[in-house]
Amino acid sequence: MEDTDKLATGKAIILEIVRAMRSNLEPLLFTTVAPNRFYVYLHPADHQRLEGIIPLIVGQAKRALDDEVKTWNERAKPSRIPRKWLGGDDPPPTIDAPADSWDIRFEADSDGEMAPGDIAIASELMLPAQTEMEGSQTRRITTMRHGDRTSTREQIVPPAAPPSPAGTVYGTLTYEDKQGRQRVPITTSQLVVGRGGVGYWVDVKLDTSPDVSREHVRLRRDDTSGQFFLKDLSSLGTTVDGAAVPSSVEVVEGRKRDKGVEVPLPARARIGLANVIVLDFEAGSLR
Repeated sequence: MEDTDKLATGKAIILEIVRAMRSNLEPLLFTTVAPNRFYVYLHPADHQRLEGIIPLIVGQAKRALDDEVKTWNERAKPSRIPRKWLGGDDPPPTIDAPADSWDIRFEADSDGEMAPGDIAIASELMLPAQTEMEGSQTRRITTMRHGDRTSTREQIVPPAAPPSPAGTVYGTLTYEDKQGRQRVPITTSQLVVGRGGVGYWVDVKLDTSPDVSREHVRLRRDDTSGQFFLKDLSSLGTTVDGAAVPSSVEVVEGRKRDKGVEVPLPARARIGLANVIVLDFEAGSLR
């Protein structure tokens, strides 16, 4: 007989989506910005069991999010008597609901990280654009519910790199992982390499040892000079032609923060990841 305590139910998923929305709010001066995109990860057995009613779950989750925003905004209405006079705090500003509705997507965990009944939600909030950057960063908060325990991870994702002009390849990465020998053309000005996983988006997903981080390195091409740069975001380090690369990660108040440390890459380089796998990098605009 199936143990229903170990199943991810539609009701539990909807409640976790609402909880994820609340955890990724950003108060501004006059309004509060809410995330509008949610990725729901489930164990493959749960995903298969619920697949036929996912559209129904999505519809009711959107309704629950609308209700949560309505309740929040009712509380945020100014009162006749300032709350501070009554010993309370003024509520945060009202939430601006997404103009294009809520975007909720379901995926089965293909990396074996989740057990039956686990629910992981990655919510994405577009942050205000910074003047020195093109486009806006995204704050991604991933919550994983496992039984009575919930863990949270926060990431700041840089703006998506535009694709190269049609047919242009800026360089290549060649490596060998558990899937065999691979050759990957670089066709954008930014490339994230690592093992990937629940809540992690990488451009080059490596099938290799856990010593390699989920998001291990980020390659960036300067569009003006054509120079490539490498940023180490790993736990166990990166080398370029045998020399250790300074880490771009520091821990502040228990949270990882990207310091923005990059090193230039030679036109040809051997990039070592945690002394486990080597990426042969070659720059060059090819057609």
